[in-house]
Amino acid sequence: MPTWGDLLGELTSGRWFDPQTGPDLDGMRRHYIAELHALTGRNTVVYATDFLNPAKGGNPDLSIGLGDVQGLMEVFKDLPVNAGLDLILHSPGGDPTAADSLVRYMRQRFSDVRVIVPLAAMSAATMWSLAADVIVMGKHSQLGPIDPQLNMGRGMIPAGAIKRNFEKAQQECANDPRLLSGWVPTLQQYFPGLLEMCDDYTNLSKVLVGEYLEAYMFRGDPNGKALAGAAASFFADDTLHMAHSRGIGRDKVAALGIKVEPLETDAAFQDTVLSVYHSLSHTFAMSAATKIIENHLGRSWLRLAPMSLPMMMSPGGP
Repeated sequence: MPTWGDLLGELTSGRWFDPQTGPDLDGMRRHYIAELHALTGRNTVVYATDFLNPAKGGNPDLSIGLGDVQGLMEVFKDLPVNAGLDLILHSPGGDPTAADSLVRYMRQRFSDVRVIVPLAAMSAATMWSLAADVIVMGKHSQLGPIDPQLNMGRGMIPAGAIKRNFEKAQQECANDPRLLSGWVPTLQQYFPGLLEMCDDYTNLSKVLVGEYLEAYMFRGDPNGKALAGAAASFFADDTLHMAHSRGIGRDKVAALGIKVEPLETDAAFQDTVLSVYHSLSHTFAMSAATKIIENHLGRSWLRLAPMSLPMMMSPGGP
């Protein structure tokens, strides 16, 4: 199978290049998604965003949102529910409540779900991954912590860091009230209910992931509830991971009892998955697409920069 560089060459002067119309990004991407379906016999759906491109950073459409339910509705249409689902997931995460809506809809449609992580499924996308029956990861693939991040006006701040900062202020001021004046500027940023919000969002992530794991990954395991709770606590522990963007590799994921299949086990499967991923990378680099939700039939739902308008495409469309 072609590498990232091979595909780039085919787009600029080879198989997927037309002198009249230029690179056939859609044709190349759909070809490899369909090829993966032909190899596995399973329904194949891609959910990917251009979050690694610094030029598109900060675009809210890169994140998981409730509007993505429309995308899943579009690409799940006409897929046989008894053929299983392979979901190729590449995302920085987003709203955990929106991810929960996507998970609930996906699991209502498919009882057999395999999530394939070609590179990174972080934060709320990790939560989505943990709602699968099995996760496929390469040596280079990563999930991420699920501790919530709150927008405090100057960027996203971990809920756990806010709590620890407040507790530190409490302790220091209790020991030496003279330190209160130094803490006032920080404490003034804490609005009523903030600490309760931190607790609620932290508990939400753990509860949802625990429910997913118990219901699907550890289904039928007599120790499923305990395993699910331990794994959920691991992913939600911001003091353990120390950075929300820190990757969690497949060995650590598998050590929690989570079913992880190595991407490298089947060479043809690995090559085709990576060809799909490289095709997505080139599509993002050479187009205005910021988010692509697509199935092996060629049915697509896209978001485009800068106006972020969704575009639905049926097989054979542009």
